[in-house]
Amino acid sequence: MRPHLSTDQFNFGPYNHFQVPDQRWSADVFAHYDVHPQARVYAEFGFHDDHSPRDIAPSGDFGNIHTLSFDNPLLSTAFKTAFGITPTTPVDVIIQRRDVEGGPRRNDLRETSYRGVLGVKGEVVAGSGWEYDVYYLQSKVLLQEEYSNDFSTARIFRALDVVAGPGGVPTCASVINGTDPNCVPWNIFHLGGVTPAAIAYLATPGFQKGFTERSIYGATLGADLGIYGVKSPWAKNGIGVSFGAERGIDKHALDTDVEFTTGDLAGQGGPTISNHGQISRKDLFAEVRVPIIEDRPWAQYLAINGSYRYSDYSINRTANTYGFGAEWNPVKEVKLRGSLQQAVRAPNIVELFLPQGTNLFNLAADPCGGPKPSATLEQCLRTGLPAALYGSSLLTNPAGQYNFLQGGNANLAPETGKSYTFGVVWQPMRNFSASVDYYKIKVSNVISIIPAATSVGQCIAVGALCDLIHRDAQGTLWLPNGGFVTGTNVNIAKVETSGVDVIANYNQPLPGAWGNVAVEFNGTYLKDFKVDAGVGLGPYDCAGLYGPVCNGSGFAINPLAEWRHKLRGTWSTPWNVDLSATWRHINSVKLELTTSDPQLKGDFNPEEAKLGQRDYLDLALSWAITKQFTLWAGVTNVFDKDPPLA
Repeated sequence: MRPHLSTDQFNFGPYNHFQVPDQRWSADVFAHYDVHPQARVYAEFGFHDDHSPRDIAPSGDFGNIHTLSFDNPLLSTAFKTAFGITPTTPVDVIIQRRDVEGGPRRNDLRETSYRGVLGVKGEVVAGSGWEYDVYYLQSKVLLQEEYSNDFSTARIFRALDVVAGPGGVPTCASVINGTDPNCVPWNIFHLGGVTPAAIAYLATPGFQKGFTERSIYGATLGADLGIYGVKSPWAKNGIGVSFGAERGIDKHALDTDVEFTTGDLAGQGGPTISNHGQISRKDLFAEVRVPIIEDRPWAQYLAINGSYRYSDYSINRTANTYGFGAEWNPVKEVKLRGSLQQAVRAPNIVELFLPQGTNLFNLAADPCGGPKPSATLEQCLRTGLPAALYGSSLLTNPAGQYNFLQGGNANLAPETGKSYTFGVVWQPMRNFSASVDYYKIKVSNVISIIPAATSVGQCIAVGALCDLIHRDAQGTLWLPNGGFVTGTNVNIAKVETSGVDVIANYNQPLPGAWGNVAVEFNGTYLKDFKVDAGVGLGPYDCAGLYGPVCNGSGFAINPLAEWRHKLRGTWSTPWNVDLSATWRHINSVKLELTTSDPQLKGDFNPEEAKLGQRDYLDLALSWAITKQFTLWAGVTNVFDKDPPLA
C-alpha cells in the first residue's frame, strides 16, 4: 500500500462513446380533401423513433464514507496499521473504486414521438375575400430509459461490511444477521479479489419512463380588404388583416423506479424523483399589413406592418407581444427594411417541472482545499467552510468533478425580449441578390442557470452568490449525497447580443442543356454577446469565447465564434440530379479563462487556451426518380477534419 498518486486517477475516456450509436425511424403522411368549394379538410401525421444504447464508464464507489472495523477479514495487517484501525477503534474511510472488472454501464434510451394535425380551411363565402383556418394539433414524446450495470449504493455498504463467518470464510455481516442473505463480499483490498459473484450482487438496473404532450386548438380569419376598396390612395394592393385565437395545453410526466427515486444507483449522483405537471395558455392575436405607396418615383414600394398577441397562462402570468416593421424600395433594385419587436416566451413544461437532482460540474480544484489553497481563509468562510477545515486535502476531488443541484422551478417568470433590425437588400439583376442586416437583441428575465463554477468563483472573489453553496459536514462539494452548489432554473437579469447577417444568392443557366448552377452564401458576424446574471457584477461578453460559463448556462451550446459562414454551390443537372458542395467555416475562439474579465478568468491548461478555426466540406446528391420518390445521399466533412476538441 502507498499514498495516492495523480497517475492513479481513472481514465473514463476510453469507455465513453465519442459519437453514440443511434438508430432512427421516421415517417410522415400529408393528405387533404376538398369536401366543398369553401372547405378543404387537411391532415398530417408524423412518427419518429430514436433508439440510442450507449456505454458509460464503469460504476463503482464514488467517495462514500465507510466504517472499517478491525474484525474485517478483508483488511491486511498493514492496512489496519496504516489507517489506525484497532480492536476498539474503527475508522471512517472514503473509498473511490471503479467497477473495472464488471465493465461499463449501459444507458439504453428510446424516445418515440407522434404528431397529428387535423384542420379545415377555405373561403368563408365565395368571392368574399375572407379566409378561415380551424385546426387541432396533438403531439406526444414518450421516453423509456433502462440504466444497467450500475451499482447499488446500499449493497456496496453491505458488501464492504464483512466479518469472519463459519470456518473463517469472509462473509457479509448482513448474511450473518439475516438482513440480506444474498450479499457477497466485495474484496477491493486485494489484487484480483473481486469475484464475478460480487459484481453480480452489486449490479443493479434502473428504469424510468415519461412523456411530454402538447395539444393546441386554434382558428384564424383573414382577408385582403382591397376587395372592399380599403387601401391607400397611392397603392394598388389593399390592407391585409388577420385575427385568431388559440388554446394550448402542455403536460409532462416522469415516473421512476425505486432505484432512481431513492438515489440508490451509485453512478447517478443522487435521486431522480417522479414528477408530473401541466401548463395551459389562451392567446388572442391580430396582424395587419398596409401598403402605402406603389410604383411611384423614389417609392416603388412602401409598406408598414404590425402584429399583437395577448397570452394568458395558467401559472398566473399574462404577456403582451407586439411588432412593427417597414419596407421601402426607393428604386426597383434596392430595398430598405427595419423592424422593432417585443417577444415574450413563457417557461416551457420542462423548465418548470424538470425533477430536481444532483449532477456534476468541473472545477480544477476547490479553492479552499489542499496544502496551498488559492483562496484566503476569509474568502473560504463565505462559502460555508468551517475554519478548522481550511486547507483540508479532502475538499478537492481527484477527478475534478463536483456536485450541483439542477432541475425545474415552478416560480419562473416569462422571458421578455426586444429586437431591432435594419437592413438593405440589393438585387441589380434577376439572378443575383444580396442583403446585409444589422440586429440587436435584448432579453430580460432570461430563463437559465447560474453555472456552479461561477457561483463558487464569485463567492470567493466578491462575496456574491454564496447562498447557493452548500458544503457538507466534511466541508466538501463532491462526496455522494453531500455538499452541492444550487444551479436550478432561475430568471437571471438579461442577455444582449448584436451582429450582422450577410446573405447572397446567384444562379445561372448553363449553355445548352446542361442545367443550372446556383450559389448561396450565409455569414454572421457576432459583435457581442453580453450576459448579466443579475448579481450586481455587471455583464460579461462571450463573443469569440468558449468555456463552462459561456457555454454552460443554456444561452449557447456551441462556442461563440465572431464569424462563421456557409457557402453552398449546387448544379441542377438536366437528368433530375442535383449535386451540391458546402464549405462551412468557423472562426477560432479563445478559452474564457484566458480573459481579464473577473467573472470569467481563472487557471487553465495552455493547450486549451484556443480552439483554432475550422473549415469543413460537405457533399450532397439528390435524384428525383419520379414525382413521388427522391433519393438523397451525402457526406458530411469529406476530409474527416477533426473538431478542435479541448
